[in-house]
Amino acid sequence: MALAGRIRSGISFFKNISVSDARSYPRGGSLIPSLRDYATASAQNTVNVKVPIALVGESGNFASWLYIAAVKMNSLEKIETDLSELVEAMKASPIFAQFTKDPSVPRETRLAAIVDVCDKAKFAEPTKNFLSLLAENGKLKNLDVIVKKFMQLTTAHRGDVKVLVTTVMPLPPAEEKELKDTLQEIIGEGKKVTVEQKIDPSIYGGLIVEFQQKVLDMSIRTRAQQMERLLREPVDFTNL
Repeated sequence: MALAGRIRSGISFFKNISVSDARSYPRGGSLIPSLRDYATASAQNTVNVKVPIALVGESGNFASWLYIAAVKMNSLEKIETDLSELVEAMKASPIFAQFTKDPSVPRETRLAAIVDVCDKAKFAEPTKNFLSLLAENGKLKNLDVIVKKFMQLTTAHRGDVKVLVTTVMPLPPAEEKELKDTLQEIIGEGKKVTVEQKIDPSIYGGLIVEFQQKVLDMSIRTRAQQMERLLREPVDFTNL
């Protein structure tokens, strides 16, 4: 129960790709709709869609627009799967990962290669269009960040809450369950809590819990820094 008490008290396929194989592909306009039109205008579905959480920055905007389009097209799960596979491919193939980030690759080459990859992987048309848009505008270099933010939206859409727990060593199963149960009680019913553990010896001890844009820092490192600041403050002996 010590762990739960601390938490409560803390709350106020692509392995190779050859650029030389890329074929010429028509540019822009007719192939890819503008990003805002892609997200906000759908002939099949005019329902007003709102993102479940607000994201900031350019990558957050890209992720939000893709989420809106995916919901309107009833393709959220498929697009999520496609992008997950693409990210895994980037991890498995350094050549492919380097290709997506290399600014020297001509736009036409990037676009043709991405279209070829999407076709061979049998990605959904919305996924293909979105990746083509990124390729054409030189934004593939931000793909991993955009996908991460998009996954935050899909997780929130399902009512799931992802919790990142940082410790100096893996939590024993009993403590992990206790932590998860405590967070479930705090967050409330109707939402599924998923705990992801991160190991960071530099915090010295204790733990850091991050979820729903909240950070509960109960690490020994932070306590030591607070103590150091306190000790460095001048003492007013007139009030003693």
